[in-house]
Amino acid sequence: MAMRQTPLTCSGHTRPVVDLAFSGITPYGYFLISACKDGKPMLRQGDTGDWIGTFLGHKGAVWGATLNTDATKAATAAADFTAKVWDSVSGDEVLSLAHKHIVKSVSFTQDSNLLLTGGNDKLLRIYDLSKPEAAPQEIAGHSSAIKKSLWCNNDSQILSAADDKTVRLWDSRSMEEVNTLKFDASVSSMEYVVDGEILVITYGKTIAFYNALSLDPIKSVEAPATINSASLHPEKDFFVAGGEDFKLYKFDYSTKEELESYKGHFGPVHCVRFSPDGELYASGSEDGTLRLWQTAVGKTYGLWKCVLPEDLGTENSEQLYSSTPEIKA
Repeated sequence: MAMRQTPLTCSGHTRPVVDLAFSGITPYGYFLISACKDGKPMLRQGDTGDWIGTFLGHKGAVWGATLNTDATKAATAAADFTAKVWDSVSGDEVLSLAHKHIVKSVSFTQDSNLLLTGGNDKLLRIYDLSKPEAAPQEIAGHSSAIKKSLWCNNDSQILSAADDKTVRLWDSRSMEEVNTLKFDASVSSMEYVVDGEILVITYGKTIAFYNALSLDPIKSVEAPATINSASLHPEKDFFVAGGEDFKLYKFDYSTKEELESYKGHFGPVHCVRFSPDGELYASGSEDGTLRLWQTAVGKTYGLWKCVLPEDLGTENSEQLYSSTPEIKA
């Protein structure tokens, strides 16, 4: 009997979920933050989706959210022209960093001392969080709004993706442009995989993989629908992608074969990411929910419990994996 994928539904948001990020693995497990157009980013236990708290303070849609490695700090990017840094243990706002336009992306260095932001004013900014009153360093070069910006190569370089259909690699010390990738469509998402220095980029129906240091292409895959986000499994066995047809797709990384597809959301999928242990992936959608999906369906993990058919009465076997648990915020 084939196992059926049963995603965990995390409700609580009232508008589309547009970004999500996992922390690293901490002594308390790992954590998940979501950015939503309702202006209220949420923190959850990563393996179960259980709601921990909501960061209150933004006065507009939140477009980007991230956690530092040990999940002690959160950062958010919003339409109220600010990026905010939060204490993710207490939920308190630590810093509010004023920008000149909508902020779309936030990224911590590994030591959590610097914050990188990008947004509609086409500039990358680097804030020293130990000197919040100091003016940020600014990097200009993009000709349209920046969608995503992140640190790479042990924080010595920066990657940015913008509506000018480019992904650019910068030296974070000299702030000079090192390399550029040009595309025939606007880049919808970008993920950096530290182990192996792999860059995952989506544009149109394409999921493309590049070496993050050289920007040399590794491979690309055409999906059946327009893709908004993709994520590579930590072991690099497979990758997942989601987009405009409400589905989550899973592909074999080495053969590029489509392994399976699941429909659980009731709107386009805006973001998808694997957990740091690779046991699940989270998706965020226009329908206002996050869903957690098992990488190995049927495994006992988090809130999923593997029940073998012989352990059930025959009258119950039809219900195997048929319920959809919903986690209320």
